[in-house]
Amino acid sequence: MASLVRSVALRALRNGGGGGGGELLFHTALKNILTSPPQTLTVRAFSATMSPPSKAVLYDQQGPPDLVTRVVELPPVEVKENDVCVRMLAAPINPSDINRIEGVYPVRPEVPAVGGYEGVGEVYSVGSVVKALSPGDWVIPSPPSFGTWQTYIVKDQSVWHKINKDSPVEYAATATVNPLTALRMLEDFVPLNSGDAIVQNGATSIVGQCIIQIARDCGIHSINIIRDRPRSYEVKEKLRKLGADEVFTETQLEVKNVKGLLANIPEPALGFNCVGGNAASLVLKFLRQGATMVTYGGMSKKPITVSTTSFIFKDLSLRGFWLQKWLSTDKAHECRKMIDYLLDLARQGKLRYEMEMVPFDNFHTALNKALGKLGSQPKQVIRF
Repeated sequence: MASLVRSVALRALRNGGGGGGGELLFHTALKNILTSPPQTLTVRAFSATMSPPSKAVLYDQQGPPDLVTRVVELPPVEVKENDVCVRMLAAPINPSDINRIEGVYPVRPEVPAVGGYEGVGEVYSVGSVVKALSPGDWVIPSPPSFGTWQTYIVKDQSVWHKINKDSPVEYAATATVNPLTALRMLEDFVPLNSGDAIVQNGATSIVGQCIIQIARDCGIHSINIIRDRPRSYEVKEKLRKLGADEVFTETQLEVKNVKGLLANIPEPALGFNCVGGNAASLVLKFLRQGATMVTYGGMSKKPITVSTTSFIFKDLSLRGFWLQKWLSTDKAHECRKMIDYLLDLARQGKLRYEMEMVPFDNFHTALNKALGKLGSQPKQVIRF
């Protein structure tokens, strides 16, 4: 009976829970897995229609990620005729992954759940009617989907997007969230032409670095604002090497006329804010009349304050962007073309950002780094 319950739970996990009564069965069954004695997790040999056993990062309640996550063994699941079994190669630990586990992200899977939202894998086996994918192909879930922190995933073939195997694995694993956010914000709000300019705070974030590089590839100037910090000149130089035209610390912009600092760069028509508070006000100071500021984060946890003058005399527009909402509007086909473009930039060396590849066996060390417990660290990417 325990084996049957586990099989039902893992089939439901493969399909994202299923909804309705199936979803209730899934969560009930997976809870049984999590509370079963270790010896009951042994499984019989699997047939050709079954996936290999999988190791996964599970959490059965929301809370501090370092306390509620654990690595467990999961039994094989059936590979049906339309399914593809993927051996995961790499998956990142994103801030949104952490927020989902904490229970503070607006959209999150019901617990018990497997962590992770994006990643890259290699096709291990395919169902009998699958023709577009073959063992050995590299694929990503597109749009991204829950549960990428596990060694094997079985999902319907429609979930998987085949990518160029020459793509650097760490960029293939991380292209869908941060780089895609940067690309969509550059394209969705204001028509930009070569020679135009954008301004952003949070320029050292991965989204910020991607904005700099994608803008440069399109001939668009970037004005970048960073927080004051020791050795800020090193940070400025790093961003300039990525293609930043101008980089300012916040204190450098405590002047009445910031536009006097721009020399031959035109006033920006588009600004990006991921910090809030004073850093958002600095973005607004640069914008030309009729421009738009897009907010996609709030790292300072402070509100955006806009002067009456900005609305009346500059007619500025304030917008927001959330990638998951954009992806939920039937953008799968369009999304895949963009991923291919971004990975092409990565293969050409035109898109890069710092990451650290960490073996799956060291997951909790990587998690502590992602949580900031070990100081400033590059993005953590799990290597399976």
